Amino acid sequence: MTRQRSFKRIVRARMEKTGESYTAARSALLRADDSGTEPKAVPRLATSDATIRERTGRGWEEWFDLLDEWGAAERSHREIARHVAGLLEIEPLAWNAQAVTGSYERARGLREVGEHADGFRITTSKTVGVPVDVLYDAFVDEDQRRRWLPDADLHERTATRPKSARFNWDDDGTRVHVTFVDKGDGRAVAALSHERLADATEAERMKAYWRGRVATLKEVLEG
Repeated sequence: MTRQRSFKRIVRARMEKTGESYTAARSALLRADDSGTEPKAVPRLATSDATIRERTGRGWEEWFDLLDEWGAAERSHREIARHVAGLLEIEPLAWNAQAVTGSYERARGLREVGEHADGFRITTSKTVGVPVDVLYDAFVDEDQRRRWLPDADLHERTATRPKSARFNWDDDGTRVHVTFVDKGDGRAVAALSHERLADATEAERMKAYWRGRVATLKEVLEG
């Protein structure tokens, strides 16, 4: 069996979109850059090769080889996640198992970019020059939230101060999850995901929307 068959698939897909050499395209994919300049419709990896290797003991090319040889291309999402989880001795819904499974499925064309088992999902993050408690309150406190998010209707589901908060978005069945990380020196990061989106078009629209909103959040809090 040819090694790295599935990984080469996404490298070549990127080459076709960007005109890059194989080496340049491979390097860009392994960095997992999410700067917003990556070509559309090219499958992305969930995180960088260095990070997935640190978290799982294997790099992306090794994972793709293992899954190819196991026959993952003919298996369901649940079966793949269970197999990966078994290799890692973790739960199938754990981030590492889902990251490996989702990245492989996108590379094989089993899912579209951004598609997950419960719909499409987008993510964005922003580092803001305020303490983590202040950043947390900017999301959870309704009066503060209106300063930077005046046109949205978030309904709090659960919140753990100052670590995370989950919301229903309007009444459309989608959900917003925000994780807060204290970076020290009066800085904090808000990592946001909007889940259960209907399709790729809606995901693209909400990706742009949230990037604009968190940029406004930063201006409001730092200004």
